[in-house]
Amino acid sequence: MKDFYIGDCARHENKIVTSTFVVVAKQIKPKKTGEPYLALTLGDRSGQLEAKMWDNVEEVLEAFEQDDFLKVKGLINKYKQRFQLTIHKLRKLGESEIEFDDYLPKTTKDIDQLWQTLAAFVGTIQNPHLKSLVKAFMDDPEIAAAYRNAPAAKTLHHAYIGGLLDHVVSLCRSCDLICQNYPQINRDLLLTGAFLHDIGKIHELTYNRSFSYSTKVQLLGHMIIELEMLQAKLVLVPGFPDQLKTLVEHLIISHHGQYDFGSPKLPMFPEALMLHYLDDLDSKMEAMRAHFEREAALDSPWTSYNSSLGRPLLNTEKFLAPKKATSPEESAAPRATELEDNAEPTPTLPGIDPQR
Repeated sequence: MKDFYIGDCARHENKIVTSTFVVVAKQIKPKKTGEPYLALTLGDRSGQLEAKMWDNVEEVLEAFEQDDFLKVKGLINKYKQRFQLTIHKLRKLGESEIEFDDYLPKTTKDIDQLWQTLAAFVGTIQNPHLKSLVKAFMDDPEIAAAYRNAPAAKTLHHAYIGGLLDHVVSLCRSCDLICQNYPQINRDLLLTGAFLHDIGKIHELTYNRSFSYSTKVQLLGHMIIELEMLQAKLVLVPGFPDQLKTLVEHLIISHHGQYDFGSPKLPMFPEALMLHYLDDLDSKMEAMRAHFEREAALDSPWTSYNSSLGRPLLNTEKFLAPKKATSPEESAAPRATELEDNAEPTPTLPGIDPQR
């Protein structure tokens, strides 16, 4: 097990650390002098960290690629209120040195309990055709194993092992509650849509080392894969009504809700519209929660810009918390934002990104 995780950055600010990471992204960029430097995104199970290597880069440029594992020594500091790592040394790890559980984020919830909760929701479906269809998926050992482990997305929401199951259970809870307020909604149809709407994600993302999209999903998209999976299971449910099949297909292909979000059709009946909005709500609430968690060490109640939501976020818990008393010495101390934009930076100074 590693001694240092990315989630420990706040306790190691302005300190030299030595640890191991998976390479989530690798770029080679030019300094102002034209010489190359490395811009990496490193990951472990606690998060991701931007890292740069400025010196002796030529020696390691071809030594590793994305999804490789590295042992790294470098300085943890902050730039624009975000932690970063200035790399001094690195080497590629051998397979025998890798403990894979250290690198992929995983739900903190009990997977078995989540699966039982999902099965309990499926058990309440009254329509025998829909119940048989969903159970055909749950009773497939290969699908069940993948459903329990798959992330729901690469980065935007529930991007961790068990994320798909966590997301769908949360969505089923919302569906159950909303049906109490809108009795005209067909609860069986809505729950079936919740279970199936992202089932193609079990084939969408590969996650042996870091999260990346499979070739199949890049060529087809997860909705096409879901329709193929649906057809395969419908064969196991004799007498499944054609009209009901059409509704289930529409739930799958319309759940993104808008054409510019990749939805081939807009939601055209109440259960489809409800599924879209509840799915969108659950994903956005998780995106906010994860962003607050990543920036928990920051004093400001405002987060950095969230690209998926298109805005910075206000952490109301921090905003409403009692303010800490500030000493006169702290008030007089210059802030990092007061530094001149054209100051000549030093690469190992905390809080400054040299961008040479």
